[in-house]
Amino acid sequence: MILTLTPNPSVDHTLEVDHLVRGEVLRVSATRAQAGGKGVNVARALRGAGVPTKAVLPVGGGGGAELVTLLGDLPCVTVPITGETRANVAVTEADGTTTKLNAPGPTLTPEETDALLAALEDELAKGPEWVVASGSLPAGAPDDLYVRVAELAASYGVALALDTSGKPLEAAARAGTVSLLKPNHEELAELIGRDLSTVGEVVEAAREVLGWGNRSALVTLGGHGAILVGPENTWWARGPEVRTRSTVGAGDCSLAGFLGAGDSPVERLRHAVAWGTAAVSLPGTTVPSPGDVASDSITVVPDPDPRLSVHEL
Repeated sequence: MILTLTPNPSVDHTLEVDHLVRGEVLRVSATRAQAGGKGVNVARALRGAGVPTKAVLPVGGGGGAELVTLLGDLPCVTVPITGETRANVAVTEADGTTTKLNAPGPTLTPEETDALLAALEDELAKGPEWVVASGSLPAGAPDDLYVRVAELAASYGVALALDTSGKPLEAAARAGTVSLLKPNHEELAELIGRDLSTVGEVVEAAREVLGWGNRSALVTLGGHGAILVGPENTWWARGPEVRTRSTVGAGDCSLAGFLGAGDSPVERLRHAVAWGTAAVSLPGTTVPSPGDVASDSITVVPDPDPRLSVHEL
């Protein structure tokens, strides 16, 4: 069982256009509404791959009701809140360029935050293998919410995978109890406070974060693959070129692929990149099915050349 926590879920609306032009009236070729939020996306991808999963999330208002409907038969625990669950909009162009408009979401009261954590603790007590805490925090939630999640996970002996950014990422990473950090290239650079142009700089930054007490880091590099940094070893992996339809949720699918694979770090990385590669070829926040994933097409390189530019990978 892999448990996910999404403090700020959403209904994701995707509009497909040929080319986005500001100030013009554009013809939309396709629209779709899907359940969204990073942890929800992870759970959807795991569910599609046959991996037992359950999502914990707050829901409120008409947006919350729509989200629950879109979740379908995905196992979940919903915590009622007074605020309105947000709706996000993504505009994808024919060349794969994606423009996202993310709403801030509701304001959680302290009581609602406590109720969300209590619901999570009830599920942690059942002994999942992993808990995934991911996404932005809604207004009202404290910056150390994920630190509290990490403490709860540790108290039940459950490994924590964290995918967030900004102050919530810094707070949890510096607490030093995360089993797997999954920043993208830009989020890691912001966390460390310096540009990361080469493979060596990315690895050095990841090892600095591991030095705070965290166990491993999966750094996603967009179209350039991903780097997995462990206590002693480093691997880089990349998939084949594919036609990009939407990048929304690709990182979440990468995390799902990593967690749903076997125990070998190499195989986990291979599946992470395979799932992320498959995700960008699909519209909106559609998660890939196992038939979309070609893990045998992924190249994994141990100890990649530290002198290489990230964009040369």
